[in-house]
Amino acid sequence: MTETLSAPAHIEPLSGDAANGQTAASSDLPAHDVVDLGLAAEGKRRIEWAEREMPVLRLIRERFERERPLEGLRIGACLHVTTETANLMRTLKAGGASISLCASNPLSTKDDVAAALVAEYGISTYARRGEDRDTYYAHLNAVADTQPQVTMDDGCDLVSLLHKERPQQLEAILAGTEETTTGVIRLKAMAADGALAFPVVAVNEAKTKHLFDNRYGTGQSTVDGILRATNILLAGRKVVIAGYGWVGRGIASRMRGMGAHVAITEVEPIAAIEALMDGFLVKTGLEAAAWGDLFITATGNLNVFRREHFERMRDGAILANSGHFDDEIDLKALREMAEDHVREVRKDVEEYDIGNHRLHVIAQGRLVNLATAEGHPAAVMDMSFANQALSAEHVAKNHAFLTNQVYIVPEEIDREVARLKLVALGVDIDTMTPEQVKYVTSWESGT
Repeated sequence: MTETLSAPAHIEPLSGDAANGQTAASSDLPAHDVVDLGLAAEGKRRIEWAEREMPVLRLIRERFERERPLEGLRIGACLHVTTETANLMRTLKAGGASISLCASNPLSTKDDVAAALVAEYGISTYARRGEDRDTYYAHLNAVADTQPQVTMDDGCDLVSLLHKERPQQLEAILAGTEETTTGVIRLKAMAADGALAFPVVAVNEAKTKHLFDNRYGTGQSTVDGILRATNILLAGRKVVIAGYGWVGRGIASRMRGMGAHVAITEVEPIAAIEALMDGFLVKTGLEAAAWGDLFITATGNLNVFRREHFERMRDGAILANSGHFDDEIDLKALREMAEDHVREVRKDVEEYDIGNHRLHVIAQGRLVNLATAEGHPAAVMDMSFANQALSAEHVAKNHAFLTNQVYIVPEEIDREVARLKLVALGVDIDTMTPEQVKYVTSWESGT
């Protein structure tokens, strides 16, 4: 239900960065597990560059520094460790929060950013690009060890861990926020089952998030990731996009803009007819498998392209995933079909030889825009993370009035983020006259 608001392995609490032998215990640095603190200076430069494109978050940080609305609050965050996330962490810290951060995807971490968060900004960070599953969950547990009062998730892994492995901590958690569609789906399922133990604000549902971040951010960064990994020409290529939600719409629009021929696969009739009326081909998965050259998943679901699709795909077809988890391409079936005839043919591109043809998978089927590129442009994350910061402030002030449900970001926050973005861009808009206000709030006028 969504309402609108009015025992994995552990790591040591103070873990070092193995690359240079330093440990948090030997300095004034916060607890951390990063690859190399020597990367911090470069990370700081890139974080500051991203900040130039994030004026809304900067305005919020300046207010947070004055008002300290998060004073004494412990926030545990599981997010992509990027330059944009670093600026969100700086904003939360400016508001008085104590923060611990881990990665929400093994391939999305930027190691220089992780180092800078620790060494330059004093924020406890557990993230290493390419970390294995045990390390990933050890990092989640390290954040949970800080006894967070507010969770901040991108994919619901931290919330899921707390519910499954640490139920004794749930009573002390005031509320949470969730960044992405996949996480919101999981949270709504938990709420429907009566399993959700604290309220969570679905930041993904804010208009200033999904209308911009999901569409323009993911659209551009997905194209960026695919091109960095493959260097293929998109013009004239047949591109199949599975899913026509906001992410699928964004990718389809960008691909068409690059000259590709685009087909959509869908399971929802309304989304399918919208894609058709937007000028795209609409095909079944099996029809599209025989037609396409490049296949991109954007559904948040399981095994969208699977054995029967692989069998029909042409030699040299490329597959990429733009959904949060690496579940959308059935890699288990593909490995079985290839019978271990798998090799890396280019950095971040694996070739599966399945006998009569070869298929290529980018970034092991993980989130392509972060695994092979830098994720969303900072300008769109400015709005997404402004919603995160203001939602954290909101739950800090109002958690006592919330029940254990999934909530939409308050409309006043959504509108304020949009207003601040327009101010930052130097764009003025009209205001209604008193006569117009009266007209739209009255039922008495008519023909």
